[in-house]
Amino acid sequence: MNNERNKIPSLRPTIENLSQAIFTVNRHAKTAPNPKFLYQLKHDAIKKMLAEGKAKKTGLHFSNNPRNSQQQSDVLVVCGEYTFHIPPTKQDFEQLPHLGKLDQSVRNPRATISLTSAKRLLSSYTGLKESNETAGAGKTRKYAKPVFKKLGERYP
Repeated sequence: MNNERNKIPSLRPTIENLSQAIFTVNRHAKTAPNPKFLYQLKHDAIKKMLAEGKAKKTGLHFSNNPRNSQQQSDVLVVCGEYTFHIPPTKQDFEQLPHLGKLDQSVRNPRATISLTSAKRLLSSYTGLKESNETAGAGKTRKYAKPVFKKLGERYP
């Protein structure tokens, strides 16, 4: 019974499935304790979809959360019914129109894919694997008692 539950049907890498998987991974990455792998998975999948013509860059938006500057722009990418933002390149500033401020009323449709399925699909699509170091980031180290020396003694 438990074995049947663990068998999640594998999804085919269609534009709709990939865009739903990217949406799910991106949504979970915003609250993950270690989001680096999830954001890398999203970025690599979008780059590959752009290279294959499954996604399209439409323009630049001002970022809602600029890092160290007053203004920062992000590239708006359309994948099926979903839109995403990725960091721009120098060519993007030269080739793409600037769309101004992000329209808050535009929302992506609801995704029905689970995080596990999304990670599996995007990992098989991009070839990116999660390292054991990243997966076990939440583990705590074993407690080591502090060593106290008398005043003037040296530590070994």
